[in-house]
Amino acid sequence: MPSQIENTKKILYAAPNGGRQMTIHIEPERGVPNRPAPDMKDLAVKASAAAKTVEHLHANGLEVKVNTEDKDAAAALAVSYAENPHKTSKVATPKRMAQLTPSTLLLTDKILKDFGHSVVKSATQVRHLVTNKLIEETENPDPRIRIRALELLGKVSDVGLFAEKSEVTVTHQTSDDLKDKLREKLSRLVSPADNIEDAVVIDDGAIDVDEELGLNG
Repeated sequence: MPSQIENTKKILYAAPNGGRQMTIHIEPERGVPNRPAPDMKDLAVKASAAAKTVEHLHANGLEVKVNTEDKDAAAALAVSYAENPHKTSKVATPKRMAQLTPSTLLLTDKILKDFGHSVVKSATQVRHLVTNKLIEETENPDPRIRIRALELLGKVSDVGLFAEKSEVTVTHQTSDDLKDKLREKLSRLVSPADNIEDAVVIDDGAIDVDEELGLNG
């Protein structure tokens, strides 16, 4: 327990140490922001945190050697995450992550980070390639190809010139209006109109199918 407070910067603690009193001077730091704890549900976040721990331990003497088993385990984990991130993150519990070797954790973190960057980079490159090809086709001698290329360029999200839009008309009705319409339809089904005539039945006798088809002879 604190024995006394000298000022707002220093707190004096008295603690027993072999029968002697030892005073610890503590000077609290002010203005340090409190950061919220990261969401550790996603595997990428777990792998990143584990990799930072391994890097810190390695800087303080931990020996990290990568072998074939580490590479295979990291690759399998990354592939599983790419196929189903939610399921893989749920299966990769802290207990199971703790069973992985430091090398596997480092490799998994590196693969996931490289994978994420490569996807964004590839998508951007493909987008630029398609746009550039369409621009080239605007000079095509065939007018149909030129018009089609211009149309597709106009539909690019950044341009939005020929963006297809669908309009939906919503007619608002009160509950009383809907009830009246339902009553009207039900009344038509229950009480049909009086001007409906009964069908006339014409009885010309039974028809001999064999005779009509010429099968009697």
